[in-house]
Amino acid sequence: MLQKREKVLLLRTFQGRTLRIVREHYLRPSVPCNSPLCPRPAACRNDGKLLSGDVTHYMVPDWKVVQDYLEILEFPELKGIIFMQTACQAVQHQRGRRQYNKLRNLLKDARHDCVLFANEFQQSCYLPRERGESMEKWQTRSIYKAAVWYYHHCQDRMPIIMVTEDEEAVPQYGSETEGVFVISFKNYLDNFWPDLKAAHELCDSILQSRRERENESQESHRKEYPEHLPLEVLEAGIKSGRYIQGILNVNKHRAQIEAFVRLQGASSKDSGLVSDILIHGMKARNRSIHGDMVVVELLPKSDWKGRTVALCENDSDDKAPGESPSEPMPTGRVVGILQKNWRDYVVTFPSKEEVQSQGKNAQKILVTPWDYRIPKIRISTQQAEALQDFRVVVRIDSWESTSVYPNGHFVRVLGRIGDLEGEIATILVENNISVAPFSEAQMCKMPVNTPENPWKVSPEEERERRDLRKTHLVFSIDPKGCEDVDDTLSVRTLTNGNLELGVHIADVTHFVAPNSYVDIEAKTRATTYYLADRRYDMLPSILSSDLCSLLGGVDRYAVSIMWELDKTSYEIKEVWYGRTIIRSSYKLFYEAAQELLDGNFNIIDDIPEFRGLDERSRQAKLEELVWAVGKLTDIARHVRAKRDLCGALELEGVEVRVQLDEKKNIRDLIPKQPLEVHETVAECMILANHWVAKKIWESFPHQALLRQHPPPHQEFFSELRECAKAKGFFIDTRSNKTLADSLDNANDPDDPIVNRLLRSMATQAMSNALYFSTGSCAEEEFHHYGLALDKYTHFTSPIRRYADIIVHRLLMAAISKDKKTEVTENLFSNKDLEELCRHINNRNRAAQHSQKQSTELFQCMYFKDKDQETEERCIADGVIYSIRTNGVLVFIPRFGIKGAAYLKNKDGLVISCGPDSRSEWKPGSLQRFQNKITSTTTAGDSVTFHLFDHVTVRISVQASRCHSDTIRLEIMSNKPYMIPDTELLHQSAPLLKSDLVKEVTRSVEEAHLAQEVKGNIIQEDFQKYCQTKGRSLYTLLEEIRDLALLDVSDSHGI
Repeated sequence: MLQKREKVLLLRTFQGRTLRIVREHYLRPSVPCNSPLCPRPAACRNDGKLLSGDVTHYMVPDWKVVQDYLEILEFPELKGIIFMQTACQAVQHQRGRRQYNKLRNLLKDARHDCVLFANEFQQSCYLPRERGESMEKWQTRSIYKAAVWYYHHCQDRMPIIMVTEDEEAVPQYGSETEGVFVISFKNYLDNFWPDLKAAHELCDSILQSRRERENESQESHRKEYPEHLPLEVLEAGIKSGRYIQGILNVNKHRAQIEAFVRLQGASSKDSGLVSDILIHGMKARNRSIHGDMVVVELLPKSDWKGRTVALCENDSDDKAPGESPSEPMPTGRVVGILQKNWRDYVVTFPSKEEVQSQGKNAQKILVTPWDYRIPKIRISTQQAEALQDFRVVVRIDSWESTSVYPNGHFVRVLGRIGDLEGEIATILVENNISVAPFSEAQMCKMPVNTPENPWKVSPEEERERRDLRKTHLVFSIDPKGCEDVDDTLSVRTLTNGNLELGVHIADVTHFVAPNSYVDIEAKTRATTYYLADRRYDMLPSILSSDLCSLLGGVDRYAVSIMWELDKTSYEIKEVWYGRTIIRSSYKLFYEAAQELLDGNFNIIDDIPEFRGLDERSRQAKLEELVWAVGKLTDIARHVRAKRDLCGALELEGVEVRVQLDEKKNIRDLIPKQPLEVHETVAECMILANHWVAKKIWESFPHQALLRQHPPPHQEFFSELRECAKAKGFFIDTRSNKTLADSLDNANDPDDPIVNRLLRSMATQAMSNALYFSTGSCAEEEFHHYGLALDKYTHFTSPIRRYADIIVHRLLMAAISKDKKTEVTENLFSNKDLEELCRHINNRNRAAQHSQKQSTELFQCMYFKDKDQETEERCIADGVIYSIRTNGVLVFIPRFGIKGAAYLKNKDGLVISCGPDSRSEWKPGSLQRFQNKITSTTTAGDSVTFHLFDHVTVRISVQASRCHSDTIRLEIMSNKPYMIPDTELLHQSAPLLKSDLVKEVTRSVEEAHLAQEVKGNIIQEDFQKYCQTKGRSLYTLLEEIRDLALLDVSDSHGI
């Protein structure tokens, strides 16, 4: 029976007044204890994660231990941990959302032996706070009482150790209850985990950092920064319009002087501002860090400054030669921080010489973050010299107003600087990507498919699903050698003469139950992460590469959409959604499907399904397949034409042919003209996503997951319009339709790269497409600008996207609703779905950044050891696509690289080209015009570079010890690069990502063989970070567009 209590909350209003609110609080006789020793598991409802049965004791951390030592509690060696609700709420209210989410994820993770106990809802554990009792003492008292109850609940069979940082609590509670021990966290590690070296080092680092903070607060220091305003003042100021809130975004090219606050929510509407707010200098930033939610006060207009428009390298002075600011823009200063966005940071220790130059106090070291946008961090350590050649993870603890730099502590070592696995680990940490292997608890719930125990369709599923195995010709079209097939197609003529088009997607949700261990892990990962040389799967390989892969000739579960189409107009008459059983008849590769479409039937010798057939059967099956591929293409043309009429955009992308080695790893990517069959498959997938979006929105208008692509801001198109104008083209950006038509017409017959670059600029001007919950947006905001569709979602790739899994569940619930049967799917509320969408969008950005950074890593490693003077691959043809005050931006088609080329160097010399067109540096000046820039020497010689001019460039690598290496471009001649006849064969095909990966990987392996001593470290790192070697193929054509035009220009402050 529930017992009602009253809980008093003291809340502050925007005006700063304190409100006393009384809420009802219900206590229960039983809450889940999640212990295998529970005497009444049914009453406790222990149906979730249970503690391990092979531990010697349970450990209960006090609230302060959870706050300060959470990263040690994350060690998998520490088992049997019971987190009390009181401690978790203390983290939520005092340490912010990021750390609270880390705690929540830890509790959900099946790899960690820990559980949550809701002590504040258990009748025997609940303790009201006494009059005059401090919050901290009440929290410790509540946690101790819950630990005692838990010990007796388990019938005194398992000792419980409560660890605390409260020195008074140890003698007060230490001997009060037999079997419940109270000790400090340091003593706990010393006595129970003496050999866990990493935990001891981390604990010492945290303690040292805390002592430094305490000493600083006691000492008298002059203020380096103004104090932040109290929260109630900030909230009142935001409401009145005096202050503006937003996310701080630091310009990594001028990290010391330039940051911007991106307006959030009502701030952008109420303030009347249409642009970001410039925060100029570290003082004005007032201890806020990139990503923090800050509160800003606008400065008087007389103090406004402009952003710089010159190219700038990432160097310490943050100055570019000859830089000139743009027009003044709204400028402000940070007066408070609403939410810190602190995370793990990868840093580099100073070299031996730099340590000596930092002064006498050698224990306090300034480390340099890998991310330029993060300030140097001061940590206390005696290992600086030993760690100076390694990438290291640190965390920030505080940033006091008396300190120039934030204080932090050492967490762990990642790997050696420059080592491939260490650099990959750096990219993963910087993007907050956790890729530990799937746990035993997760894998034990997975189905089995072995030669001894093959997987089969169950009789129950045969009764429930529509069986298409004998009635439909189902086939897939994918890259050659692809083993991860998540979509198949079908088309047939119905008895009434109409056509039936089918899209069949792997039924992942049949194998991944809501809130199962695998589902929780997939939700956390949110996507499969693709790096240049490997991938980290969202789902275990038994699903992604086997039972959810719609391979040829095997039975598989699918979720299907089938449309009845008019036989002549292809207009949709009817649509059916449901679960099916399919058996794919053909596993075609793109080139084979295109050959069949073009009437070249000799290709059937390369299609395995035609081998061994007699001539008559062969001919009949060929005619059937050719008709199906041709009819699919006709339908896709019609669907595409309808979208084109509405303004669908065709933006820059590259189609490739994939070559594989005998181990199914990518050997090469060969660029070629896009095939029409690519468009056929893409249109069928877009059609399916569109119709599923309409269906789930109609059934659940306030809790459907859709994907929106907002129209871009018109000012983002200004550079595109100016560049097109230089070639005599007019780009109309008023709508997606006019933009698409303009890009189609902007073709230079003498230089096809012009259109390619214009489409790339249009892509960069676009907003990002985002997932959202329909209950959080007005219907007019659902539109997808790029695809010209009113509603769109992702349904067709549940193997690699968690959003698709949610959409599958929504679709199944909508079907149940139509049948008036019980909706068994666990659907998210609008609020929970919106939170999930934010998480997935965040993880997608992390996936994109890590993919780009890993590709840049391989590019730099590829060029690093090349001799710039003699290696022909370091010289290439480039096309100028943007003009800056001190240089130009250049695109290199040979390597798909974009980057900056300076026309004025740091010594103030400008580029000059002699009669032979070779460049050299001479005294002079630059004059920038709208579509050209002229370099004039003091001797009167001048050279002009125009937009879309072809120039010869040299590619080199700018090495950095503390940050990632970057590509540098140098103009060698103002004439196009003429490829010698002897090199024509090698230079004609662009060198793409896979070539870089192969060569760099080979070099790394050779280096490792030469230094076998390092082998064990590298192997450990590899096992820790790498799940799947090689690129996944089933998404290659969709993903390659981001890599084909790899943009390294942002390394130069564009």
